[in-house]
This record gives sequence, C-alpha cells and structure tokens, in this order.
Amino acid sequence: MNELTLFCKSLKKNFIPKICDPSKPVRCWPEKDVLGGKIVDAYVIIFRTRGCSWAHKSGCTMCGYFNDSIWNKVSNKDLLKQFDIAMESYNDERFVKIFTSGSFLDDNEIKPIIRNEIMGKLVEKADKVSVESRPEYITDEKLSKIKDVFQSKTFEISIGLETANDFVREHAINKGFTFNDYKKAVQTVKKNGFKLKTYVLIKPLFLTEKESIEDSTNTVDKIKTHTDTISFNPTNIQRNTVVEFLWKRKQYRPAWLWSIVEILKTSKKLARNVMIKCDVVGGGSIRGAHNCEKCNQKFLDAIANFSLSQDTKVFEDLDCKCREQWLDQLDMENLSFGSLVDFSSRYQ
Repeated sequence: MNELTLFCKSLKKNFIPKICDPSKPVRCWPEKDVLGGKIVDAYVIIFRTRGCSWAHKSGCTMCGYFNDSIWNKVSNKDLLKQFDIAMESYNDERFVKIFTSGSFLDDNEIKPIIRNEIMGKLVEKADKVSVESRPEYITDEKLSKIKDVFQSKTFEISIGLETANDFVREHAINKGFTFNDYKKAVQTVKKNGFKLKTYVLIKPLFLTEKESIEDSTNTVDKIKTHTDTISFNPTNIQRNTVVEFLWKRKQYRPAWLWSIVEILKTSKKLARNVMIKCDVVGGGSIRGAHNCEKCNQKFLDAIANFSLSQDTKVFEDLDCKCREQWLDQLDMENLSFGSLVDFSSRYQ
C-alpha cells in the first residue's frame, strides 16, 4: 500500500458506525430525470449495506458514504425488508435508481439471489433501472443473469471513473483501479446490451481550480465514445475523509460554480451525443461547490436545468461580481502550491 492508501485506511481506524435499523433503507425520494429524451419522474433508493468493499480496505480520498453503512454484514432478510419499505413510497415512477454506498454488483454487499429478486420485481414496474458498480464486479456471468431478467427493459450501470488520468486517480483519489480496468468493464457492459453512465469527479485533491477544469474536460474527450451518460460530481466535504482533513487545515477549497459551468459548456461541445449531467451535492454551502451567497442559487438552478434540458443557453444570463474573484484564483493558483482558501469571509 502507498502512503495515501494507508492514510485513507487510518482515518477509519476509530470509525464507529451509527446505530441504525438494518431493515430500513438509508433514504428514498422522487426526483426528475431524463428517459428516452423526455423529462420523467424517477425514484431513488439508497440501501443500507455493509458498505463499499474498497472502503473497508482503504477507500477514496473524497468518499464518506461509508458513514451511512452498517459496516457489518446485513442479512438477506433485512435487505429485502429495506426494499419492501422503499417500495411503500414508490409511485409508479418509470425510472428507478439504486445506490448502496458501494457496488450493487458486489456479492459482499448484495447476494446474487437478493440482487436478482430485486431486479425481477423492479422490471415488472419500471422501464429503466440504474445501479452503481466498481469495474471489478462487472462480469459476464453477473450481467447475463440480469439480462435474462430485463429482456426489453433498460438496465444502466454507473461506474465512478472520476478521471481518465491514471496518475490523478491513484495519487489524488486513491480509487484502486486503472483506466484500462474501466475500459474492460465498458466492453462487458456493451456486450450485454446495457447502458453505461460514467461519474467524473470535479476538483480532486491536489489539483488547482484550472487543473481540475482541464482534467474534467480531458476526461470527457477520452470517454465520450465509451459511455452513454457522463455525470459530474463536484467534490464536497464529507466526514472522515482525506478531503475533510485538508479542508479543515485550509488546504482545500471545493470547486467554484463558475468552474462547473465552464466544464459543462465545454463538455457538451466535446460530446454532443452524450447525456451530460451534474449533481452538486452540498452546493452553495461551505462544504460544497459554491460562488458567493448572492449568486449561488441562480447557478445551482441553471446547472439543474441543464442536466435535464442539455441546453447550454441556460448559462447565458449568469453573471456576478464574484466572477473576478474566480478569475483571480485561476491566475493566482499558478503561483501557489494548490487550491486557495475562500476569499469571502462567509466561507472562512
């Protein structure tokens, strides 16, 4: 293990999971998404599992989703109970998205018999189901069984690639796999006729604002022929992570919303036939991507609208005095050793 891998692991050394009912999901909610080129109602389910297997070994520098995990084995009975509870609030949404804070295709989180039972029930109700998985769990054997269940319905697998740059992924994110691992998984997904969504991280640790913009757009250019959807995730400050450790020491600042808008506009030009989305978790807050208090919400609304419409015209009327601060930061960071702290006293 390298030092970053060991440090990620050390931050969990004294981690004590919250006392939670293993028979209840983390959260469920309806939201808007796009299906077949139309805006539809979608339903999101977050299962409470033992957590990501990579997080148990070490974990990614920015990911704190293990905080919502049981961190211990969850029985098949409890997982099915979670699903039943989640479906009590289901309102015939055509699109269902499943999250586990890890990998839905990891047998250590979701046993095959439970995975197939959940898929079998959902395919009777929804037109599309989306799950997440690391590349190592995406195998022909698993996908062929899901293919037998889905037949004419749409199944989507999301992979958290984060960046096409192996050096950044290893030394800034500690992701635990390579770009070639991602491409092999893509081939397996496509061979089985499934859709692919790729997550790209905006502003990993140790990258300046300008470098993070370039890294994101370079990644889009390299994966645009591999994936059906690109979903940007700006880094937010999650508990018990390396990102939080450095942020508390004023050695990291979440991305500017100005940067995110630039990334989205450029990405749409680079990959016109690919769905481009962005989920700004914690946006506008001290722990999430932000500009200034005056324009945060306007930018967040525009980003949400773009994610549904794919129309970059939603960004045309965005303006604020803080743009000069953002531009100054892009210039000043070239003379510094990384991300600068917030200019605004609101975020000190």
